[in-house]
Amino acid sequence: MSRILIIEDEQSIAELERDYLEISGYVVDIENSGDKGLQRALTNDYDLIILDLMLPKVDGFEICRRIRSEKDIPIVMVSAKKEDIDKIRGLGLGADDYIIKPFSPSEMVARVKAHLARYERLMGRRETKNDEVRIRGLMIDKTARRVFVNEKEVVFTTKEFDLLTHLAMNPNRVYSKEQLFDLLWGMDAMGEIATVTVHIRKLREKIEQDPSNPQYIETIWGAGYRFRI
Repeated sequence: MSRILIIEDEQSIAELERDYLEISGYVVDIENSGDKGLQRALTNDYDLIILDLMLPKVDGFEICRRIRSEKDIPIVMVSAKKEDIDKIRGLGLGADDYIIKPFSPSEMVARVKAHLARYERLMGRRETKNDEVRIRGLMIDKTARRVFVNEKEVVFTTKEFDLLTHLAMNPNRVYSKEQLFDLLWGMDAMGEIATVTVHIRKLREKIEQDPSNPQYIETIWGAGYRFRI
């Protein structure tokens, strides 16, 4: 059974989330403070983390950043903050989803199931010989899900890796934000188109020598993005 960690300071909300997830067959742990939640997330093996933003000791943004620097697991942020800047910041730090309070517990469970299923499909791909994509100084190991820039390994989140691989596998083709969102997040995904822009920016920061003058991922104004070879 999949293990889920809920980091939420409002005990009643945490318990409601736990009850719905346990009914769906998940093993669930709860932490109410940011520092303890972060420690537990880093020292235990979880399949997904539900993370509130407004937490005592350490806030959700910092927790997300720390977890993402060490682990590649789905992170679902929940918050009463509705501002786009908070969504963009959370997604930019590596969160896979952002749910605004108040929300339906059944909707939360549906999102959790979708992220776990997609992650399991991605991690379940196994090949006897590593499938690699090499373009100039960039090497993408599709089998091991590792990326090297000028022979130096760079860490990518699940969605960053999938987006980079898709673009590199389809060079010189222009994709709109909407096309990339549908391809990578799914037609039934519950998220924001703005996450595509955030992920493109993160890719450029990691693979481009000068992100403001990209040599790999180009912006085609009014159309979308293209991976140039």
